[in-house]
Amino acid sequence: MDIRLTGRVAIITGGSKGLGLAMAKRFAASGADVAMLARTQETLDAAQAEVQAVSAGRVMTVACDVCSATDIAAAHAAVVGTLGKVDILVNNAGQSRTGAFLNVTDEVWQEDLDLKLFAAIRLTRLVWPGMQDRRWGRVINVLNTGAKTPRAGGSPTVVSRAAGLALSKVLAGEGAPHGILVNALLVGLIVSDQVRRGHAALVAKGSNVTLEEHIAKTGAAVPLGRMGTAEEFANIACFLASDQGGYIAGTAINVDGGASPVW
Repeated sequence: MDIRLTGRVAIITGGSKGLGLAMAKRFAASGADVAMLARTQETLDAAQAEVQAVSAGRVMTVACDVCSATDIAAAHAAVVGTLGKVDILVNNAGQSRTGAFLNVTDEVWQEDLDLKLFAAIRLTRLVWPGMQDRRWGRVINVLNTGAKTPRAGGSPTVVSRAAGLALSKVLAGEGAPHGILVNALLVGLIVSDQVRRGHAALVAKGSNVTLEEHIAKTGAAVPLGRMGTAEEFANIACFLASDQGGYIAGTAINVDGGASPVW
């Protein structure tokens, strides 16, 4: 299937590394104009060079702290000012942050909710009217499988992600009559920067396990027998963002190699 996004404009938050970068490259290679948002301009510059190398369209970056409503508004204005519109929004910013409930402070709760929930709320609210006017839009909320199966010790991330799942369903019902399709992709064990940081932490504690061994050992518990790749995740996002995914709305797709105990 030749999936094309020609003529579409996409914003991807957390776009400079990992899943965000993989999606930016996949969208750009499929013809979309892509705007990548992340906090650090240096990492954005490196990411832009990677995406531009495979791009069939325009590529831009905006340094933006999505925890800040002011930053989000400025970033949206910059993207629309340069690329003209936003057809596709991927709310991808955020990394896992977990701990025992009694150890999670109000400050940590607020930071996590700002990053993983309110960022999606604020940015979706900005792109929504344009999508509604054009009667075409895609919003993809990147969550994790803990949104469906929150575990003890998973706060605050699993709570923020569960709220994102509810938000996705609400938006799907409101958007569908206007041609705006909202879905969620739930991350399982994917080789990403977070996995690399986890391995680095083990090495710092004295482990002599290589990154490849760590990835293989961690992935062995997945029914497919391995961890997924960022590119595999990006392929699914690209399909949902395309016209070929035009009858999919209000779904939460596990991208986890069959690891989740629930659909």
